[in-house]
Amino acid sequence: MSYIFIGIQTALSVALVVLILLHSGKGGVSGIFGGGMSETFSGTSVIEKNLTRVTTVVATAFFINTALLVFVFKT
Repeated sequence: MSYIFIGIQTALSVALVVLILLHSGKGGVSGIFGGGMSETFSGTSVIEKNLTRVTTVVATAFFINTALLVFVFKT
């Protein structure tokens, strides 16, 4: 059963790295995918706000899965 959580941890790790790299910043990757387009009056786009929300959810799931792996599946 712990192999399922290890697989989930691997998928969450890859997803978190990709999502963090998609955020705009100094020379970020998001400019390649159009992350700098369609800005609203506040200066951040709707896409950036949704990307931040998804990143937060994936990071929370990563933290919870890590805690489960550490505390529940002790060897």
